[in-house]
Amino acid sequence: MVVSVFVPEYGVIEGITPPFRAFNAANEFLENIGKKPKFKVEYVGLNQYVPANNGEYTIKTDRLLKDVDHTDLLFIPPPYGAMQRGIEANQEAIPYFTRLYKNGSELASLCSGAFLLAETGLLDGRKCSTHWVYIDEFRAKYPTVAVEDGAIITEHDNIYSSGGASSLWNLVLYLVEKYSDRETAVMISKVFALDIGRDSQAAFAIFRGQRNHGDSGIEQVQDHIEKHYEDKLTIESLATLINTGRRTFERRFKEATNNTPVEYIQRVRIEAAKKFLEASRKNVSEVMFDVGYTDTKAFRDVFKKVTGITPIEYRNKFAKVAHEV
Repeated sequence: MVVSVFVPEYGVIEGITPPFRAFNAANEFLENIGKKPKFKVEYVGLNQYVPANNGEYTIKTDRLLKDVDHTDLLFIPPPYGAMQRGIEANQEAIPYFTRLYKNGSELASLCSGAFLLAETGLLDGRKCSTHWVYIDEFRAKYPTVAVEDGAIITEHDNIYSSGGASSLWNLVLYLVEKYSDRETAVMISKVFALDIGRDSQAAFAIFRGQRNHGDSGIEQVQDHIEKHYEDKLTIESLATLINTGRRTFERRFKEATNNTPVEYIQRVRIEAAKKFLEASRKNVSEVMFDVGYTDTKAFRDVFKKVTGITPIEYRNKFAKVAHEV
């Protein structure tokens, strides 16, 4: 099986090397247990020598992308820095991605490499994940793609994508297991000290309400929610702030922010709770009251829905101060 790793012009080195290293490590493991290696692993690119991390590194490719008539699996790592610059620098590669997919190759974008994959149009109407930081930008640029907020891995019609940063390792491990076996994937997870079971990047996400929608009335409501999240907030009272009816308000708010008003209030409150859990010695009940909740179960359920873990698990994972649970 041929595994090709595209080296983007001005790509992110931390996104380029993991699949190359992992599939080569899989070959070594298979040889060590008396089996034949399964993968031919290569770097491909638009040029023989490709700069990464804004020129900090240079990677020598094994083949030029224009000469690749066949590969079984092509990884598309993230570009470095501003997405538009990365897209423009790699625009020549986009038709080759499309050609390879139509010829039977599977495609896997890593982190914000989803932007390069989306440029092909192959993601239109399909699911996709990307780094949580870029989700609003991605949705605005590719409105026909069903980007999944918080997802670690998505798979649709032999097209794969991963969430942000270290989440790309979860997709790499998934594909190693798919094309070899569970034992090999577990071995690689141990060698590289990876969590093979993680299925969400929600715990790492920082909620920033979408503000580039151009609706000044809704922005006024967002300001009010973020300043008064600990108060009792109702849809009716929020709608009154901009002198509109409930149904019209809910429609406008959803169109502007990609959240219902209730979802937005929850996200703001949970973001505040996360900061308390990280930096204060308050217990979970105190934090719950401080962010506007009075029901322990409701707070715990919403917190876990948003972050993927419980408040106590979050504190244990991210607390900056000593605490008692």
